[in-house]
Amino acid sequence: MTNKYEEILEGIPDKTLLVMDDDGPLRMRLSRALESRGFQVSVASSVAEALAIVREKPPAFGVFDMRLEDGNGLTVVEEMHNLRPESRVVMLTGYGNIATAVAAVKAGAADYLAKPADADDVMKALLAIQDTLPEPPENPMSADRVKWEHIQRVYELCGHNVSETARRLNMHRRTLQRILAKRAPK
Repeated sequence: MTNKYEEILEGIPDKTLLVMDDDGPLRMRLSRALESRGFQVSVASSVAEALAIVREKPPAFGVFDMRLEDGNGLTVVEEMHNLRPESRVVMLTGYGNIATAVAAVKAGAADYLAKPADADDVMKALLAIQDTLPEPPENPMSADRVKWEHIQRVYELCGHNVSETARRLNMHRRTLQRILAKRAPK
């Protein structure tokens, strides 16, 4: 599928891209999809691994998860922009909020996308022309799905403790239990 973003990429001499995510299947699926679109992809499963790659030879592009087991993706964004200021990075997160989006942009990220991110959306964000907004995603998550993802993330961060999660979300415990028992909305 040739589109304007693939045409833009053809005109870029350095197509190196680093995908950093601790979710193995997502990392591999995204890296293969971006490689098939013309990027020269390397992968990292941790902040330490990504920092080693960036320090050895900073890539032109990056797609980084916000939260990993050994640290925060913002550390890698900052290091990449110190070594290669013109690089473009897109942050991915399963736990999005305004504060983390602002922190990502301040650290030098070009855009901030919620997981699960489509490879086309990532490519659009990476190749968006400076000072213009990327096109909106073709199939954005529904409001119900965003709410469900947020609840799941808080539940995970609370160590799967329903009472603590309900307290932090300011909702009744039984209401939370009903939500957790349902499947994810589309």
